Amino acid sequence: MSLYANNGKKLPLNYQYELSAATYHILASANEEFAEWLHENGFRMENGKQFKLFTFSRLNPEKFRILRQSNQLELLSDKVEWQISFLPEHSTQKFVEGLFQKRVFEVGNRQSAVQFQVDSIQMLPSPLFTDTMTFEALSPISVSQRLEDGRDYYPQDGEAFSTSDWVRERLLKNLLDKYEVTEGKPFAGEPYFNMMTLSDPKSTLVTIKAGTPQQTKVRGFLCRLALHCPAELMRIAYESGLGEGNSQGFGCLGRIN
Repeated sequence: MSLYANNGKKLPLNYQYELSAATYHILASANEEFAEWLHENGFRMENGKQFKLFTFSRLNPEKFRILRQSNQLELLSDKVEWQISFLPEHSTQKFVEGLFQKRVFEVGNRQSAVQFQVDSIQMLPSPLFTDTMTFEALSPISVSQRLEDGRDYYPQDGEAFSTSDWVRERLLKNLLDKYEVTEGKPFAGEPYFNMMTLSDPKSTLVTIKAGTPQQTKVRGFLCRLALHCPAELMRIAYESGLGEGNSQGFGCLGRIN
């Protein structure tokens, strides 16, 4: 969708959490019960694991500059492109258009914020899902494993993200869990998964809830990539995001023709 920045020009450099919060607010304004359920529960597996099955891209302004000293992103143009994708049944065209049509919302914090208005919405047609497809990461792809001391460990560089067996295993497990929670049954086919990066993965460290006691840092990677997995899992990766933290703006994929 196309956004118009009608008030403010500077955003926090780490704005993904604030953009996620704005999305929840938009959901609540149209369907408070659904938004509350999505925020508090999402889709829950029997083991208690939860998924909030939507994802979104980074904001893509026509022109911008990064202000390193103040840790801000300055918009140098009024027009900003943004992509959001839902997997749940609520993601019908009419529902999404009704949610966001001409919507005005604010993203940012006390130091810097921008008010956006939705200028236009373009519904992207679903591609024909096959077992091999190529994508561009529109927001960082994050994947981690829990260490014995309770910390989350992320790939530390692009080579580890591209080549580590555990990364592919975690990405596949994530897709299988999402399939089970949405379909109500485990995936019955052969659960294969492979990933080949088509450009050097760019590491990015994103701060979530910056400046609060709950502040955390999440590492993700931006690149072009080819995926090889069953078409049913490919659809889930495209519509709800690849990897972890999708509802906080990680793992949004754009189709490469």
